[in-house]
Amino acid sequence: MDTNRKLVISTICTSFVTFQFLFHYVSYWFSAKISPGFNSLSLEKKIEWNSRVVSTCHSLLVGIFAFFLCNNLFFLPTDLLILIWHWKVIGDKFFIIHHCAALYAYFFVLKDGVLAYIGNFRLLAELSSPFVNQRWFFEALKYPKFSKANVINGILMTVVFFIVRIVSIPPLYSFIYSVYGTEPYRRLGLLIQCSWISSCLVLDVMNVMWMIKISKGCIKVISLIRQDKDKNSLQNGKLD
Repeated sequence: MDTNRKLVISTICTSFVTFQFLFHYVSYWFSAKISPGFNSLSLEKKIEWNSRVVSTCHSLLVGIFAFFLCNNLFFLPTDLLILIWHWKVIGDKFFIIHHCAALYAYFFVLKDGVLAYIGNFRLLAELSSPFVNQRWFFEALKYPKFSKANVINGILMTVVFFIVRIVSIPPLYSFIYSVYGTEPYRRLGLLIQCSWISSCLVLDVMNVMWMIKISKGCIKVISLIRQDKDKNSLQNGKLD
């Protein structure tokens, strides 16, 4: 086994153990310290809370490393294991599809050392996950939907999700079109060609679905806030 492959395997194993330790031990201790409401949550809520803490740490780590083109597969295996192990609590078929599609694609990146730039480009999508997870934390702690913190996070979540997961779609497929049929593209082989395009399509279809859902929620909240402000303005006008 060559040195690079040993390094890849050791990195995956180390990250797997680290994130499992974070899920089972560190998150419990840290969350109880910074959020008094954590201890009052049900066991099911605590499991999902810890899963999202791990997800947030992974997203920040991978997102930052992706900027420096460091090709690392830190999180998906352990997150997939947590989803399956606690399926009744946090299982979601779309998350499973998402993780399996990403793992399948990154298998070729790690095994054959191909399309590393594309892999890092796709990892930038993880920068939206901390805002998605923070939204769930607010809900678990029963923060008012129209609280300032919740509204600001919701708007940031929508904007960041759109930038890193939707705006990035046209450049990606434009690049695929520009290299299609070239000699480097043919050297990839049919399996990797099909895997590259099919995994991107699966991930992007889900990203568009999630973007529509997030946008509808954001627009609804903003509309209700405006209606409430208009109502208060009318009431103040009558009082005047």
